Parts: sequence; structure tokens; C-alpha cells
Amino acid sequence: MSVEAPNRALGNAGPTRPMESSATWPRADRVGLGLAWAAGMLLCVVAGAIVLYMLFRGLQYLSFELLVTRPEVANDQSRSGGFLDPIIGTLMLTVLGTIIAAPLGVAAAVWLSEYGRPSWLARLVESGIEVVAGTPSIVLAIFGLLIFSQPLFAFLSFTAEGNAVFGRSFLAAGAMISLIALPFVVGATREALNAIPSHVREASYALGKTKAATIRRVLLPAVRPGIGTGTALGMGRIAGDTAIPIALLGATLQLQAVDGPLGTLRGTGGTLTTYVYGNSPAGEGNAPEKAYAAAFVLLLVVVLLNFGVDLISRRRQVTSWTR
Repeated sequence: MSVEAPNRALGNAGPTRPMESSATWPRADRVGLGLAWAAGMLLCVVAGAIVLYMLFRGLQYLSFELLVTRPEVANDQSRSGGFLDPIIGTLMLTVLGTIIAAPLGVAAAVWLSEYGRPSWLARLVESGIEVVAGTPSIVLAIFGLLIFSQPLFAFLSFTAEGNAVFGRSFLAAGAMISLIALPFVVGATREALNAIPSHVREASYALGKTKAATIRRVLLPAVRPGIGTGTALGMGRIAGDTAIPIALLGATLQLQAVDGPLGTLRGTGGTLTTYVYGNSPAGEGNAPEKAYAAAFVLLLVVVLLNFGVDLISRRRQVTSWTR
């Protein structure tokens, strides 16, 4: 069968255009193409070097005992327990931040893409998202500490003697760290919504569906892969942040629950990032071997989170098309 047959079946009677060779390009264009290839290869080399180095150093010091034992408070961390609590703290903080950021990000993206009225408010929301995306996490951490230390938010952490609000807890850290993931969810969801052809919406309206029903039954199922991509990127940023866990989580070695409902969430703790920082040469734990092992586990957690979210979004996409 000739190459023209598939084109005619798709409504394209013309032959396929042969691939243009870069050998006929001007010298400046060929130099630009070479630089683009070099930049791409350099990025791959850097990413591969990071993964291979952490794989080598992490597996060199990682043991099963480090994964299942709790850290102990000691001046020399090289001889005191593992990092089970930081692993649990990382997962808890990631789940909390994602639970807050995902629905808010999807709702904001839907409103901006499908409504966006009044226009001044839409521009204000877009500017707010850009400001949040460009704000350093340490600034968000300081702002969050100021907010959650107020008596109004005393129920989110424990209260010391004299009614002083501590302001540090998993709930407070999760609320602020969700702002890091929010721009990723909004951006990926808006991009996916804008990629849907307008005739899909028009067909839904022609069948008598309202705008709200079209968004709920047609658009949102179609953009699930985009939502999954933005959520995965946001989860990676949450798991890898250090400033907010240090300021709003206390960066303690062990999980410290408080009395009352949601005791663990209202308590303090640490994450793998704070554990790596504390035991790195820049910290005071004096256990660089454990820092390498914890950094490898952190990298593995981020990769597994991205893979899991991507797998779920792909399955949901197949299910939506088979209905």
C-alpha cells in the first residue's frame, strides 16, 4: 500500500511531505540546531548523573534497619536509629498538601478557562497565582508562621501555658505547602481545558446540557491526564521542600503528637528533606551516610508518586473513553 492511501482514508488527498534535511539549512540555523541538541543532551546528562550518583551513594549506605527504625535524639546521629518517622512525615505532608491543592487548583482553572467573568477579577486571580508561583518557600513559611500563631488558629496546633499558640503542626505546614503545588495544578488543568476543541462544548450544548453539566460530564473527564500531571508535579515539589517543614513543622526527629482529636496532625515532626539537611555536612547530625541514604529514599518516593499518579490518570482516561 502506498503512503497516499492512509492519507486519502483520513481525508487528506495530498502526499506526505518528505522530511526536510538540515544539511540544506543556512549555517546559522544549523548552528542553532546543534546548540539545541547540545542543550537537550546536557540536560539528560545532568539528570542521569544525579540519579546514578544518588543510586550509588544511597544503596551504599541504605539498609532495611534504617527504614523500619525510628530516629533517636542524640548528638551523633550516625549511631542512633533510622529514619522511619521522617518517611511517614513526608508522606503525611504530601497527602495533606495535595488534598488541599488539587481541588482548589482544578476549581480555579475551570473558572478561569470556562467563565473568567468579570474580566478584572480573572486577571487578579491570574496575577495572584503567578505571585504565589514566584514566591520563595521560605517567605511562605514565615508568612504561615505569622498566620497560624494567631489565637484564631489555635485548634490547628497545641497551646502552651499562657494561651500561647505554637503555630507549628502538620495541618499548618500542609496548608501553606499546598500553595507550592497549586500553580502546577492550575497551569496543567488550564492547558488541558484550552486544548479541548470548541465543537466538543457546542455538541454538549446542542444536546441540551447546561454549562455546569458540560464541565462536570465532558470537560473534567477529558482533562484527567492534565490534572494528574499537574498533581504529580505539585506532589514532587511538596515532598522536596525544606523551608516550610523546618519553619511550620518543627523539624523534629520524631513525630510528636498532642492530646486530643487529630493528635498526630496537630503535632510536630520532620520530613526526609529536613532529615537530610540535619545530617548533611551543613547540619549538626554528623551522619552524612544517613543523609545519602535518606536522599535516595526521597528521590525514590518522588519517582513512585509521579508514576502512581500517571498510572491512575491513564486508567481513568481509558475508562472515560469506554463508557
